[in-house]
Amino acid sequence: MNYWLVKSEPSVYSWEQFVADGKTCWDGVRNYAARLHLLAMKKGDHVMFYHSNEGLAIVGIAKVAATAYQDPTTDDERWVAVDLVPHKALKRPVPLAQIKAEPGLKNIALVRIGRLSVMPLTKNEYDIINDLSRQK
Repeated sequence: MNYWLVKSEPSVYSWEQFVADGKTCWDGVRNYAARLHLLAMKKGDHVMFYHSNEGLAIVGIAKVAATAYQDPTTDDERWVAVDLVPHKALKRPVPLAQIKAEPGLKNIALVRIGRLSVMPLTKNEYDIINDLSRQK
C-alpha cells in the first residue's frame, strides 16, 4: 500500500462535503508532478485530506476507489483523475504548525513543496500524523 496527501481549500471542496458526497472524482490537477502521483495511486491506497488556505490542517483519510483515468474536465489526454472515497475523519485535525514542529516530519513534501496539490507520504509520515491526531 502507498500513502498520499491531497489538498483542497475548504471553501472550494471541504472534507465535510466530501463525506456528504460519499465519493469524488479528484480532477482538475494541472501540475506535472502531481499528475505523476495520481498515475501512481492504486486502489485501496490511503490518502490524507488536507484543508489548504483556510484551516491549514490534515482532517481526514480517504481511500483510492478508482485508479487514474482521463480527467473529465479536459479533452487534453495528458491530464488524469482518480476516484476517492472517505475512509475516516481524524480524531482531531493535525495543523500545519504542528506538522512543521514535528522532527519526524521535517522532510514531508507538504512542508518542502508547499504548492504541490497531490503528494506522496512515507508510511512513517502517515503513522506520525495518525499518532498526532490522537494526542490531546
